[in-house]
Amino acid sequence: METDLINEALQFEQQKTTFKTTSDRIVASRKAKDLILSLNEIYKENKDAAIMDLMKRLTEIKRKIEKRLKGRRDLLV
Repeated sequence: METDLINEALQFEQQKTTFKTTSDRIVASRKAKDLILSLNEIYKENKDAAIMDLMKRLTEIKRKIEKRLKGRRDLLV
């Protein structure tokens, strides 16, 4: 199970991250969150640095997606 989850996370990281619609971005953000939380449970048991690095990379992808979802509020003011 752990290897399946890690492979799924690596596949998510490798996929093209140009999400065209808002709903695509929401789905991608939720999937990233689920993967990060699941990997965190594995990390708690193993303390494997590679898993931590993968979580950090996924978190960065998730932040970029969420930044795009929130938009640029400074232009509205």
